[in-house]
Amino acid sequence: MNGYSYRLYQHPEDRMADPGVVRYSREELTEMTTYQLRTICSKEKLIEGFANTLDREGFIATILKFRGTEERLLIGGPVPGGEERLQTAIRRYLRTPLGERGTKVPARITLYEGLRLDERDGCRLEGAAAFSGTNALLVNEQMELCGILNVVESVSKPGTFCLTRNRDAYLKRSANRNYSLLFFSRNDSDYLYRIYHQNKPLPPVNLHYCRLPAADLEIREPELTEAVLAIDFGTSNTTAGAYLDGAYVHTPCSQDLLNGTVRLDAINYAAFPDPAAPNGQWIELLPTVVRVADCSDPSHIRYQFGHEALLYRKKLGSGTQATVFHGIKRWVNDYARSEEVSDASGNSTHVRRSDIIRAYLAYIIGTAEHQFKCRFRNLHMSSPVKLKAQFLDMYAEILPEYRLETEDSLDEGMAVLYNTIADRFQQNRFEDGETYKALVIDCGGGTTDLSSCRFRIEDGHMSYRLDVQTTYENGDTNFGGNNLTYRIMQYMKIVFAEYYSCGETVTDIDSLIGIPSGDVFRHVDEFGVASVYERLEERYREAELLLPTRFREYGSHTREDYNRVRNNSHFLWEMAENMKTEFFRKTGILRNRFHSGSGDVREHDLKITGVDRWYLSVREQGRFKDRYEFPDVVFTIQEINHLIKADIYEIVRKFLEDFYQSGELQTYSIIKLTGQSCRIDVFREALKEFVPGRTIQFTQKAGETDRVPDLKLACLRGAIRYLGDKKAGIIQTHVTHQAAVIPYAVTAYTHSRSEKVLISTLDRVNTAQGSISRPWGAAEIEFCLKDMNGKLRQKYSYPSRPDSFQPVLYEDIAETYGRNIPQDETDSIVNEEVKFFVFGGGQNWGFHVVPVARRREQLYLGAKRFFAFENDLSEIDFFDGLK
Repeated sequence: MNGYSYRLYQHPEDRMADPGVVRYSREELTEMTTYQLRTICSKEKLIEGFANTLDREGFIATILKFRGTEERLLIGGPVPGGEERLQTAIRRYLRTPLGERGTKVPARITLYEGLRLDERDGCRLEGAAAFSGTNALLVNEQMELCGILNVVESVSKPGTFCLTRNRDAYLKRSANRNYSLLFFSRNDSDYLYRIYHQNKPLPPVNLHYCRLPAADLEIREPELTEAVLAIDFGTSNTTAGAYLDGAYVHTPCSQDLLNGTVRLDAINYAAFPDPAAPNGQWIELLPTVVRVADCSDPSHIRYQFGHEALLYRKKLGSGTQATVFHGIKRWVNDYARSEEVSDASGNSTHVRRSDIIRAYLAYIIGTAEHQFKCRFRNLHMSSPVKLKAQFLDMYAEILPEYRLETEDSLDEGMAVLYNTIADRFQQNRFEDGETYKALVIDCGGGTTDLSSCRFRIEDGHMSYRLDVQTTYENGDTNFGGNNLTYRIMQYMKIVFAEYYSCGETVTDIDSLIGIPSGDVFRHVDEFGVASVYERLEERYREAELLLPTRFREYGSHTREDYNRVRNNSHFLWEMAENMKTEFFRKTGILRNRFHSGSGDVREHDLKITGVDRWYLSVREQGRFKDRYEFPDVVFTIQEINHLIKADIYEIVRKFLEDFYQSGELQTYSIIKLTGQSCRIDVFREALKEFVPGRTIQFTQKAGETDRVPDLKLACLRGAIRYLGDKKAGIIQTHVTHQAAVIPYAVTAYTHSRSEKVLISTLDRVNTAQGSISRPWGAAEIEFCLKDMNGKLRQKYSYPSRPDSFQPVLYEDIAETYGRNIPQDETDSIVNEEVKFFVFGGGQNWGFHVVPVARRREQLYLGAKRFFAFENDLSEIDFFDGLK
């Protein structure tokens, strides 16, 4: 096997291990359906579970009895009266000291009010094995309760233990600073937990405790910092970070400086916990996913975010009723709308989209504040260039307590470009006064955008003078990394369906895409991209009969069948996403290092991935059959490259062909690629059809973590560097945003049903305008939005209300709308006519409609209304159950 390949298979050690190694917690079992619980009993061969007729609680009890994890009763958030009950308990029942028992606490401990304490803070305990999974209490010399903490075993270093605390757990500073920590046995700790949570008397006990002085323990309130937290809010993933100078707070946390969590006078990226990562690693990237954990109280909905939300879906499958949202960034043009949500217990309510986005962003901000031990009030939010105004308006509304950067706010393309410009400053690689032209292609998880830039750098006597002109050139809201994942999922589904039907696989990529790799580009040029995938789409539809994934079509079936199909869809998507990530973790061919996840092994060039709880449902003779065996199938990097090659070439061709044919493309000295999807080598191969390779810039930097590619961090780093350089006076900038090109046409039908073009494709947004007339009594008028190929994308309806029209003079109209409503157009309006003027949305990505009427020789002006070009940014939803 010469190519780098990827095999979905069970880890060899798991195959030899006892089947009881898979453990289940009560929390995850309570979120499963009765069918899932019965399936676990069958899979784990728990005779009591399927030999007897059990109800839901009976199944849970049986699984916990034989396969349950040890339950830890750790005190977290506040409970009414809990602190008072704890205080009473330690004063009444704290009677038997145990001595130190070899346990040692850190010499210095710093706790912050309103910030959590976790393993990354490095508050490690020595000799604390006896107290693992217990509660610890902070008291002063008078035995006054000052805080509640937990003792947990380190995930990254098993066998070591550390102190943690919930961000909302009880903590207070006392006048007496002689603090001590009280540690308890497991039974006594559980008793304290019940005391804290139960508002009813419990039998008195004799509490055994170990009291250790915390000589240098300090409780602080987080300082408010002037540092700016930059957030790159993405469709699939989000990143955040800030430049922290030596004065960002008066007293930085010494422990964070020692363990490297905070680096002064440097860019610091916020890291997020990834429970599925090996050794509990943290990663500087958070999936843009929100899961509803508990909505029993509509006023206090509890969510799970990012990695945690994905982990729960993976562990629980799709039987749970909990709502999961992907790509919430797409809601920007309709964020006031409400969504119906439900949790795993069946509770349901309605919540506004803006509240969901706010909760997600608040989690990111809170994580950054915990890591950097401060409070942020200044934010910089990156946004797509064409939607910058809409995004800034949305952020200002949902985060009113923060100060948003507006004057120095950079769009995503400009932020990526400035990262390159700043590199040139540092390396002195620029010609003073020379004008450079650059194209930025940003292929993210859900969308792809093309923007151009013309910039000139002058080395002044005080600072660099940077003159920048940016323009949005084109975009595709329906192509991104998710499209590539979907292609891989299609291929996997075809192969797995064949394996489960006949026990082997004979299908290879050449039987689905019979075009030689070297001829794919020419074939797309001549016959279109759809022709490349005709056979693949046909086989995918056939595979649906055996291995269904379109769960929306099973709404009228039994709940068990619906859940089975939904599980197939999410399970295959996750396998495809993981395989894509693994294959394209680095640009080019993998060299001497390979990242192995938990349960994975590497055999030469073969990656063997262990997948916990493999479970697919196959239709056989009209009935579903559960399949737990791992298909012994190998996928190679050559197959996947061939699979996605036509899709990638099509998007590059769509963006660059007009530039290439006009000769303008040769005037650009830089072609900058950004976004996680651009690290695929096929992107560079497709670009070389139009531009020389030396102008393409998308190689990852040495030293960057391979879990978060440099291409994803380029936007965030560019924004942070720009804000830092502006603050330090290193640069003086003059940024001009040229009017964007509109890749759509806006049309309307006349009374004779002839179609009139009001805004033409490729018009500049500042010059696009048109009009259409209706009689005074018309109640509404319909507008159509069409793409560059003339395909209808959506329709808009403007409700006309003549009774709300206001009498005006043309001078009033000109003062408000200027050249968008020319005087010669209004002069031609006859009595009883309403002329609807349509023009570009200026800074907003869409168009305005303004009616002007004439009645009894008097002009009347109606209400202006804005229509967004893309309501949800993308009309393709890969999680809607129709794929």
